Amino acid sequence: MWKYLSLSHISAGFVVVLVGYSSSAAIIFQAAQAAGAGSEEVISWLWALGIGMGLSSFGLSLTFKKPVLTAWSTPGAALLVTSLSGYSLAEAIGAFLLCSLLITICGITSWFDRLMAMIPAALASAMLAGVLLSFGMELFVVMEDQQLLTISMLLCYLLVKKFLPRYVIPVTLLWGLIITLLQGQLDLSQVSWQMAAPVLTLPEFSLSAVTGVAIPLFIVTMTSQNMPGLAVLKAHNYQVPASKLISWTGITGIILAPFGGFAFNLSAITAAICMGKEADPIPERRYLACIWAGVFYFLAGLFATAVVGLMLALPKAMIVALAGLALLNTIAASLHSALSDEKHREAALITFIVTASGLTLAGTGSAFWGLIAGALVCGLNHTRSTGNKTLVSAEENPSDYGSTPERSTAPATPLPSNKC
Repeated sequence: MWKYLSLSHISAGFVVVLVGYSSSAAIIFQAAQAAGAGSEEVISWLWALGIGMGLSSFGLSLTFKKPVLTAWSTPGAALLVTSLSGYSLAEAIGAFLLCSLLITICGITSWFDRLMAMIPAALASAMLAGVLLSFGMELFVVMEDQQLLTISMLLCYLLVKKFLPRYVIPVTLLWGLIITLLQGQLDLSQVSWQMAAPVLTLPEFSLSAVTGVAIPLFIVTMTSQNMPGLAVLKAHNYQVPASKLISWTGITGIILAPFGGFAFNLSAITAAICMGKEADPIPERRYLACIWAGVFYFLAGLFATAVVGLMLALPKAMIVALAGLALLNTIAASLHSALSDEKHREAALITFIVTASGLTLAGTGSAFWGLIAGALVCGLNHTRSTGNKTLVSAEENPSDYGSTPERSTAPATPLPSNKC
């Protein structure tokens, strides 16, 4: 395995962690503070999340030889910001434990395996394209305020991709850092290079925390995170037993919940970075990028205090541009896969539009509703197609449908030539 490791694997893994932390670490702060956590507990939460994602990503990718990447539940963290108010920190930890236990049971029973097997590959690809579209668009949104940085990164990406496609992301990242330094936008003076210390909080259980925090967190994690995560693997033709993956994310949560690991799940957006051609032109070796992502996640957990400072030191425009560029190929491949199958084209288009819209109903994100909408269209088209076949068969052989025509003994009379 190690002889295949390359700079493209390392850079893809680093970009995954950079994008993951920079895009939602602030939400983790808010969620922890809503539960009454102090600065030490906040650092402990980031320690637990980094350690959990690192070990599970490394272990699952190495075991299955597939690019399996785990992450914290970003929609779950957003839910916690509004739902943890009024609960003690111990009650929040109890809710995290119960949520992870439900995820584990869901994986062990294998019902999620059966559900994912029913989703056509075209719908999975359409959902992935819809989820990632906003990242591609944000690349050009931030261009308005940071023209030199973003335009130069885009030009660098296009030039390097033409001559050195395997190293396009690391070179673009390096170029972005150079421009950031030249512009004086990188301030590392506030970074503290000390290891984080975990803080154990014993759980308490209450009915209100179960119904108000644990169950909603479980539903959001499964529908908005694990379902898209499995769909991403399916869209890239990686066959992995869903039940085992879900079970291990739940077990990871059970172990680390007392330290602030509120929920672990399969990654969708950042996982796509490790599944593109930039990570490795050979699909069978792309799991090595996820292994490196696991290493960087683990280090980010150990040095959670320093990670927070680094994330705040980098300009947002650089991180947004890097994420958009890293996902361009995946967006294109997903759209092609979704719309190339004429049989499911209409359903895939509906899935893509609903997912890209950002629709949120009943606390559940657009990825879930996009799949539901696409599945309904598939069902209606299948029913209509079956009905048409039934009518044709009935006309050709009516005796099969219980209506035997009367047979006449009279000789057949030829019809005039001008009539049917």
